[in-house]
Amino acid sequence: MGLSKMGSMLGLLGVFLLDGLLLSMAYNVHHYSFILKETNFTRLCTTKPMLTVNEQFPGPTITVRKGDRAFVNVHNNGKYGVTIHWHGVKQPQNPWSDGPENITQCPIQPGKNFTYEIIFSDEEGTLWWHAHSDWSRATVHGPIVILPERGKSYPFPEPYAEKTVVLASWFNRDVKELIDNATAIGGDVDPSDAFTINGWPGALYNCSETISRLPVVFGKTYLFRLVSAVMNEEMFFAIAGHNFTVVAQDGAYIKPILTSYIMITPGQTMDILLTANQPPSYYYMAASPYFESGAPHDETTTTAILQYTNVIAAPANISMPTLPIETDNISADNFTSKIKALASKDHPISVPKNVTKQILITVSVNQLPCELGAGLCGGPNGNRLSASLNNISFDTPTTDILQAYYRSLPNVFDSDFPDQPPLYFNFSGVDSDTYLLPQVGTKVKLIEYGASVEIVFQGTNVGNPENHPMHLHGYSFYVVGSAYGNWNQTTSPATYNLIDPPAVNTVGVPRNGWTAIRFVADNPGVWFMHCHLERHASWGMDAVLIVKNGSKKKTSIRRPPPNLPICA
Repeated sequence: MGLSKMGSMLGLLGVFLLDGLLLSMAYNVHHYSFILKETNFTRLCTTKPMLTVNEQFPGPTITVRKGDRAFVNVHNNGKYGVTIHWHGVKQPQNPWSDGPENITQCPIQPGKNFTYEIIFSDEEGTLWWHAHSDWSRATVHGPIVILPERGKSYPFPEPYAEKTVVLASWFNRDVKELIDNATAIGGDVDPSDAFTINGWPGALYNCSETISRLPVVFGKTYLFRLVSAVMNEEMFFAIAGHNFTVVAQDGAYIKPILTSYIMITPGQTMDILLTANQPPSYYYMAASPYFESGAPHDETTTTAILQYTNVIAAPANISMPTLPIETDNISADNFTSKIKALASKDHPISVPKNVTKQILITVSVNQLPCELGAGLCGGPNGNRLSASLNNISFDTPTTDILQAYYRSLPNVFDSDFPDQPPLYFNFSGVDSDTYLLPQVGTKVKLIEYGASVEIVFQGTNVGNPENHPMHLHGYSFYVVGSAYGNWNQTTSPATYNLIDPPAVNTVGVPRNGWTAIRFVADNPGVWFMHCHLERHASWGMDAVLIVKNGSKKKTSIRRPPPNLPICA
């Protein structure tokens, strides 16, 4: 398989509590070797070299149990610097191995290697890993499977078998060349040429003869671990003729949702129980975009085959699921509104009730004047495309922020990211060039250890409004509220769900609407916060939260590892 899993060992016995993050010292230690290299792949009659891990697309699966640790030695045999992020893993006290380029580390340069220490805590279910440098994650990504602790079971009947299903984007051209060329002129990146399921586009594309197949036995129930590694589109997903039950999202269990489809954003994961209870045959599973915007995007549909065993020949016509149309916000909302935390005795939640730090953040697509000359850039009106949080377009530094914070290095970042937007207006209604121009800066928000934090993401109608899947590193957070229109400090909190809100790491902020999240700042470190639409993250829809150290060693950032990559 190309994956070197070099063994595991039992850690020391004992348990201690890191202010809410339960860390068991009775853990297994796993070792993996990731070899980054250019590998030739052919899709849609196009062959190209692309960066992969262990020559796989998607990459290898990391499998652990709740509370384990994994050491992943990443050897970069590619042509440019890369980092790896362990999406949804909280990494208690250990931002050094979180991975975002020039936020918590500098890239691993070609010919070099770096070993990440991945500390699992209370996560259980499915997460994923991906490159966190430029757009490298298009081809460098894979699942993380977190099984229950040994001796414990799922909060549902044991499935007959488990399968991973990875949704991704395929570009016929070199992805780094695409983003580098677009960045040079401030324009948009061409959309992907296809979506894929487990690496293959499927039956609906020209010159696409190979299709991913998932064999099932009639009468058996399967756990499908679904990952959306798609670059720039939220996705509807369904399986012809079959309903299924969603039981987890982002590495946490939810109340079971029986449904015929899901809507999943880039960065999210979902665990699905499917019973093979239909007449044995072939059935298409399919994914197509949910996209409420005038921006260019991939409008295609990817397919795979759910194939019942002992069916000798495919039917003349394979059943195709009926997916919502790409602008169907009602279907999207109908699904997402059902997501509630399991909140059981064995899987409790603890929602902050008394907020001590409140932050309102506007989320906007913007424009910047063209530094190449008036009207010479590739964005609207010849300007440079940009994006912002609280009207600040993030400027990624050349020295990583974690090193600068830990060692008190000057002139790397400013600690004045605002608690509220600089100007209040009808956020979801006004479309005016008055609000197009953001400030550019490398700004962070300092948060006291132990604070009960509420962040409200407010979508705006500035530029080209659309849904924004916002991701926070180092934490899962409770999604306590969401609606269309403008958030109101007096009336909106009355609509919050403080009983069983889901705990996630990535949440969709509705087009021209708002989403409120809460968490306790109990994980010290430097943590990236950004839109998981890669276009928007590239344009500056990012910020950094720095959670200060607590008063004890176990509530403070660990010492840095000795082999951190050096900033070039």
